[in-house]
Amino acid sequence: MEFQGPHKDLDRFEIALPAGFTVDELPPPTDVDYSFGSYHSKTEIQGNALVYTRTFEIKEVSVPLEKMDDLRKFYRVIGGDERGTAVLKAATH
Repeated sequence: MEFQGPHKDLDRFEIALPAGFTVDELPPPTDVDYSFGSYHSKTEIQGNALVYTRTFEIKEVSVPLEKMDDLRKFYRVIGGDERGTAVLKAATH
């Protein structure tokens, strides 16, 4: 597998919580590191906002054939993280 070159992407998404709702569940953080790349994410509450941050990094331009299983695992973990959900519930008074 050949990548165009090493790179690093940083993303931050901030979503205001709707009035009258609180967070019941958050997806777990994700941390995966291989010699060719890494991926880290977390979801947290900051004030009245749900904040999701992630870092995706390709460290090596070439991934040899013997690391293809690891590369597939790497992308499966990322795909699972991207499908994670937060659960909201109505706030009780």
